[in-house]
Amino acid sequence: MTITVFLFAGLAERANARDIQLTLPENATVHDLLQAIREEYPVLAPLLGSSFVSINHEYAQPDRVISAQDEIALLPPVSGGEEVPFFAVTREKLSADKLVSLVSNPHAGAILTFVGTVREFTHGQRTVYLSYEAYEPMAVEKMKQVADEIKERWPGATVAMHHRIGDLAVEEIAVVVAVATAHRNESFEAGRYAIERLKQIVPIWKKEMWEDGSEWKGHQQGPWNPLASEYGKEE
Repeated sequence: MTITVFLFAGLAERANARDIQLTLPENATVHDLLQAIREEYPVLAPLLGSSFVSINHEYAQPDRVISAQDEIALLPPVSGGEEVPFFAVTREKLSADKLVSLVSNPHAGAILTFVGTVREFTHGQRTVYLSYEAYEPMAVEKMKQVADEIKERWPGATVAMHHRIGDLAVEEIAVVVAVATAHRNESFEAGRYAIERLKQIVPIWKKEMWEDGSEWKGHQQGPWNPLASEYGKEE
């Protein structure tokens, strides 16, 4: 049977459509419906865990059987719900698991995560803590640009990036990047590209606080030049 599922708010925005069509076997359940959405519309997969299905204007349990005549809607969280963004600058603690769930999809055979943490010693100097600052709106837009570059180089890749700002103690996570691709070699290459390009063009700064002083630090691979060609490309 062929059914139509109505979408709202963030779901509709992500799918770029107000409804989607699915073909399900007779006696399919809500659980089967959600699995079909994950497989056929992977862009919606990260939101399904916090969304609910309604059938004929009533919230439906996972074992509810669907019929072709039902009016079905997929509902994202209403006021008070929280959607985890793919790209973020935040003062909250970071979680690699959250980013893995964002990029995970049925077409991915490999997910690479890069987790950058605060180390205690740099060139013999003991770091007490790091303080990060960002031009937040631009930083998020540049993260999106990096993701677009990755998708152009490695078609089908899914990317998420979160960077923390504020004061971070030793061993705390400062940045998480997750890249999902069909094959592992692509994930290694795209993941390296993501973090190097993030350092190159995303306006985030760190201040190293030592026992005997402090200093703002720039790009560790050389002079900062966000107008330079993309990482890994010939000049």
